[in-house]
Amino acid sequence: MSASDIRPSLGLRPVINVSGTMTALGASIVVPEAVAAMTAILPQFVEIDDLQRKASAVIARLCGSEAGFVTASCSAGITLAIAGAMTGDDLYAVEQLPDASGLKDEVVVMMGHMVGYGAPVDQAIRLAGATPIVVGQATSARAYQLAGAISEHTAAALYVVSHHTVQYGLLPLDEFAAICHERGVPVIVDAASEYDLRSFLAAGADIVLYSSHKFLGGPTGGIVAGRKALVRATFIQNGGIGRGMKVGKESVLGTMAALEAWEKRDHAGIRAREQRALDLWLARFADRPGVTAVIEPDPTNNPLDRMKLSVDPEQAHITAWDLADALARGTPPVIVRDHEVEHGHFYLDPCNLHPDQEEIVAERIVAELETARRSNTIIASPLIERRNRRAASLAKWPD
Repeated sequence: MSASDIRPSLGLRPVINVSGTMTALGASIVVPEAVAAMTAILPQFVEIDDLQRKASAVIARLCGSEAGFVTASCSAGITLAIAGAMTGDDLYAVEQLPDASGLKDEVVVMMGHMVGYGAPVDQAIRLAGATPIVVGQATSARAYQLAGAISEHTAAALYVVSHHTVQYGLLPLDEFAAICHERGVPVIVDAASEYDLRSFLAAGADIVLYSSHKFLGGPTGGIVAGRKALVRATFIQNGGIGRGMKVGKESVLGTMAALEAWEKRDHAGIRAREQRALDLWLARFADRPGVTAVIEPDPTNNPLDRMKLSVDPEQAHITAWDLADALARGTPPVIVRDHEVEHGHFYLDPCNLHPDQEEIVAERIVAELETARRSNTIIASPLIERRNRRAASLAKWPD
């Protein structure tokens, strides 16, 4: 911990994040440019709509869109963009939502994209007053299924880009968008944690949504970018259901600063720093009994790699999930990327490490492995208990 670390004074655990850009951990390290911009604007008054116009110009330049604005989160952006597709610029309809009477109110989405990101994707659709129309099966979606799901009631189509979605058997964005556009249906892309700010619009999206607080390193917020008419219809939802999703001046300006810093960022240098952490971990875990470390690329083609650490309980004397939990409980707490842990592995993501934390992560993992090896029995708690404990914790706060 550095001398400036505020967490101990608040009674918060000084966690080390090797999980990635996870909202539950605070998403990312905010870049200095965004911190400075937010600090400068906080004491001042601004006309928010004018500030959003300034943000629109920055978003348009960086994302290759006609217009854009900043909202509370990418999830908020999903709901608002769907609402915008339902109402257009009809202010009466904006105030009518979530009552969708008389409006197109169906949103097509592939079943393999019906994931959870901390909340269900379909809930973001339903918050607008719309009804999700599921296309295909979990691991299969065909062109005829999408075309058949579109009707005179279809307001929009939602396409989700995420490591949580099924990564095979589904329609690629360009084909998905072409089918929708043939039938006059706008395509909204949820690209919350994606690195590429331009490819989704180029592939046919009418609106693309990003989290400003993930790879961009901005404050908590969502970026809405796309066609001017649809962006305008989405923005005016701030006078309706979007009122509870409003964003402050500091988040708008902080997002603008993060976007401009992104334009100048040494991306190659960052990849080199991350690679040094991965190389260190490969060397440290190479001879550890029961542990296999390999480097894997990001599943949605973000330009970064992670370490996959597979654990053989017979040799390591511990399961992958018990090792992940021991790392999270220890000092300092190390939070790994464990969404696939029932398959006997978890990931280490170096993108949010502070300097020298890669060494601490290696030391913690080695120490927990050595403790497990000294155990006379295999540390193997029932996976169902872990699941139940996590589910129960959702309803416990505050305790």
